[in-house]
Amino acid sequence: MTPSPVTDTFPLPPVDDGAAAALLRARFAEARAGGLRHKDAAESIGLREGAALAAHLGTPGAGLRTVRLRGPWIDLLRHLEPCGPLMALTRNGAAVHEKTGVYRALSAHGAVGLALGEEIDLRLFFSHWHAGFAVYEPPAAPGEPAPLPSLQFFDAEGVAVHKIHPRPGTDATAWRAVAEDFADTRPGAPHFAAPAPAPGPRPDEAIDVAAFADGWAALRDTHAFFGLLKQHGVDRQQGLRLMEGRFTRRLPTSALRRVLQAAASDGTPIMVFVGNPGCIQIHTGPVHRVEPLGPWINVLDPGFNLHVREDTLAAAWLVEKPTDDGTVTALEVFDAQARLVVQCFGARKPGRPEDDAWRALVAPLRPAR
Repeated sequence: MTPSPVTDTFPLPPVDDGAAAALLRARFAEARAGGLRHKDAAESIGLREGAALAAHLGTPGAGLRTVRLRGPWIDLLRHLEPCGPLMALTRNGAAVHEKTGVYRALSAHGAVGLALGEEIDLRLFFSHWHAGFAVYEPPAAPGEPAPLPSLQFFDAEGVAVHKIHPRPGTDATAWRAVAEDFADTRPGAPHFAAPAPAPGPRPDEAIDVAAFADGWAALRDTHAFFGLLKQHGVDRQQGLRLMEGRFTRRLPTSALRRVLQAAASDGTPIMVFVGNPGCIQIHTGPVHRVEPLGPWINVLDPGFNLHVREDTLAAAWLVEKPTDDGTVTALEVFDAQARLVVQCFGARKPGRPEDDAWRALVAPLRPAR
């Protein structure tokens, strides 16, 4: 099958469909051979990652090959449990969160899903899951082993929302069965839209700040915070700024590194959230090996890796929310486009108060009044 041309923010060359897709594949392979990862290789030739993978649908030969997947996505994820350990990867523009475990306790209500396994803990927003691929890649060099296949899911603009990779303990037969059972046999390739400009926040003067503050003070559950922002038409970081000095404290972006290093030093278990519009992925437990490398701060633990590009961070906040279990404290870090990059909490279960060890860990971050 010859794939349809894939368009994104840059137009394709004025050639026939097959030649255009072949040219994209050649340019993508060249970028990959130069050492770029899929996302960076795609962007280097003017495409989003999903569009680049769509250009490889059904390609013959020994090169990169992709197979389109079908939903319902919650059904596909539920079929992963027999595979055993897998690596779940969720990223945004500045952070990558990798967690190894078994996909268990999957559920969905409408377009919102949950994975509540001991290791794989996800919040899933399927309205942003536009396309999925099984990805098969050749060895980087002759004689080297081929990378393991993966399942990758993208939003309508071709931005990755979630990826799944086998691990050494994965049941290969069960993995192949999922990829084959959910293969989409429809002709053609998914199409991806050009990125839409993100709306900016409302002007501060258009917000009833007093009512917003009263609503914040009346919170009884951290999960109600998103609804509070929506009710008052407040952008997340704008809300933190409006409540500065009452419920929030502005911090240097180095606070993330300090929190990770302090948690690693004293063994305090923490929760680390990294998300995008389609998926939020959560680690709960200790962190041990925290390593800076160039612009990145990394957690490199068995079963959990975190990579955050510190030079893209623009703001950090210490945030307090009242709940029925007492005050819950979070570190929230944003990039220059005011997008939430990563959140850290003390490890806790609903119905239990916040851990005193976490409060002691973040206490030095509080600016002097």
